Order: sequence, then C-alpha cells, then structure tokens
Amino acid sequence: MASIICTVTNDLTYDQRMIRICTTLAQQGHTVTLVGRKLKQSAALQQQAFQQKRLYCFFTKGPLFYAEYNLRLFFWLLFQKADCICAIDLDSILPCLFVSQLKGSKRVYDAHELFCEMKEIVTRPSRYKMWKWIERFAVPKFKHGYTVCEPIAREFEKMYGVKYEVVRNVPFEKKSKIQIPNSKGQGTRDKEQETSNYKPQTFFLYQGAVNEGRSFETLIPAMKQVDVHLHIYGDGNFIEQTKNLIASNHLQDKVLFKGKLKPAELSDITATAYAGITLFENNGLSNYLSLANRFFDYIQAGIPQLCVDYPAYRQINDRFAVALLIPDTNEETIAKGLNLLLSDAVLYAQLKENCKQAAELLNWQEEEKILIHFYKELLG
Repeated sequence: MASIICTVTNDLTYDQRMIRICTTLAQQGHTVTLVGRKLKQSAALQQQAFQQKRLYCFFTKGPLFYAEYNLRLFFWLLFQKADCICAIDLDSILPCLFVSQLKGSKRVYDAHELFCEMKEIVTRPSRYKMWKWIERFAVPKFKHGYTVCEPIAREFEKMYGVKYEVVRNVPFEKKSKIQIPNSKGQGTRDKEQETSNYKPQTFFLYQGAVNEGRSFETLIPAMKQVDVHLHIYGDGNFIEQTKNLIASNHLQDKVLFKGKLKPAELSDITATAYAGITLFENNGLSNYLSLANRFFDYIQAGIPQLCVDYPAYRQINDRFAVALLIPDTNEETIAKGLNLLLSDAVLYAQLKENCKQAAELLNWQEEEKILIHFYKELLG
C-alpha cells in the first residue's frame, strides 16, 4: 500500500474532515500522516488510526506565518517518504507542489472551499492578488483532486480545466451517548433508544468557525427578537467583533460563547439543541457555493436548522427537507425564520423526522466509498 501525507495549517485536533479522511485511508492499509502546526495553546493530540505531526512556528498569523509555515513544511516534506502528497486548501499547496515535483510523488488537491473567494480574501485587494496568483500557478498542476460540493467542482473546471471529484463533509453515522439522567439522576442512556422520550432543550446552536462572512453582524441583533438563547461553539478570526456585537446589543445573557470542543463532545452537545444555524453572507463566491460541515452535523444530530438558500444547500434540501431555508441573511429575515421554527410545531416535527431519514444516507460510511475509489484509481 501507499504512504500518503496530508497537509493543513491548523493544529489538527478539531479538523473533523481530515480526521475522517485520514482514518478511512489508514483503514484501507495506507500509511497516512496528517501534518499541521503547533500552537502554544494546542491541546494534546488524540490517538488516531493515522500518524500526526505538528510543526511549530514563531509567527501565528498573517503573511509572516504563512511564509514561515510553508518554508518549514517544504523542508519537512523533503525528507519524508511519500507516494502521494495531498494539499488541503491553498495555504499549504506550494510546498506540496514543489516537493512532489522534486521527488516524483503523486499529488492531490483537497479544496475545502474557493479559497480566494472567501470574504477575508476577496475584500482585501492586495491579499486577493497574492493568493490568486498562487491559485493560478498551482491548481492547474494538480490534475487529481476533490472538493466538498458540485458547484465548487464545476467552478474549478471552468477556471482551470481540472475535473475534481466531490467528497462531502458528512459526519460518521454512529450511536452516541448523551447525558440524560436516569431515574436516579445519574448515568447515561443510549441516545437512539431514548430519542422518543427526550425533549431537546430550547436553545439555538451555531457550531464551527467564528469567521468573517458568517453573518454574525445580523444574527446577533436578530436574537433581540427571539425569546431563547443562542449558544456558539467554536472560534475564529471574528471572535472579538462578535463579542463586541453581543455587548453593543446588550445580549450577554442570551448569546453565549461556549468555546471550542473536540468533535465527539460537540456531537453530543449538538444533539441537545433545539435547532442549528447555517448562515453565510453572499459577498464572495466561496460563501455562495459553500456546503458547510455543520449542515450535515445538524442532520446527523437529528435537529432541524435555519439555513441560507444557496445552491448546494437547496439541492440537498429539495430532496430531504431537513432545513428551513431563508432567502437572505438580513436581521429581520433571520429573526422571522428562527421564530417560525419555534412556533410551528408541525413544521418542526416534520423537519426533525426528515433529519432521521436523511442521516441514514448523508453519513461518512456512505461518502467514504467515493474517497476509497478515488485513491484506488490514483494509486492502484
């Protein structure tokens, strides 16, 4: 079997997509290494079916970080055995390209998004120019790759003539345990066995990156019109601005930051929420064509969600009807949608039932078959 190295710029612990992908490839008999970066606050790595490596950098953000990390990654890759090097997103693509050319390794591009079209890139001309140059230089040289949804795959083909596979960000289908007190007030019971007797708590949940372009500027003030709490699990580049929005709208007691949890812990918490939230501003092609992990995480947890009506979400919702789609991310629209989920018991019950049925198909046990076939064709 082959040795495969996958490269990211995060610290590995919370990257659910890469944990799934690397686990699947390792279970197929490949020697898999996931390499990322080490931060001062990085949690200890959890044991996985694949190998893990973190590179320490002096710089933690901005151009100096990317320059340092890419240089360190290049030299690390140069001395590793790898039949295949997989670059995850644009921020680690150059070392993978150069080392694969020098060593004659196969190379794969795993595009989680249209990197250059993210709000934090496309709205900053100098930053956009730099990343777009890297994309135009490198992506056409990656003839093999996959991305998270069909609209993004079509965009790559239109821009660079590469035909990428689609491997969606769906979670494992699994029986999980949540903390439901037994008759004595202690212990846990199997979630699947207890679903019919367990009433979820009435709070909305947002999980994932707290980044620019996720509509926090309108979601936070919308909560003034909604009579339940919002819990936010995650962190990102828009944390401080979001906290300021909460304070300026006097919502400190209603919108609560819960921090960043490991995937298994977050899965259990998600199942206790009333509904989830998946919102992206339409200010960059990456957002408009997105298909976020959280969309499927809510489905697998068995909870409805409020979701923006963009192509990839509409395509799935037309088939499974698991979400209430809204036409825009204006404050009034968000508030109206959240209140409809709270007030329309028939709609809520139907969405919840549809989630159970969709979870049987929209899960990693089904999706990994595409990944396995991709690498079998590539590596033999």
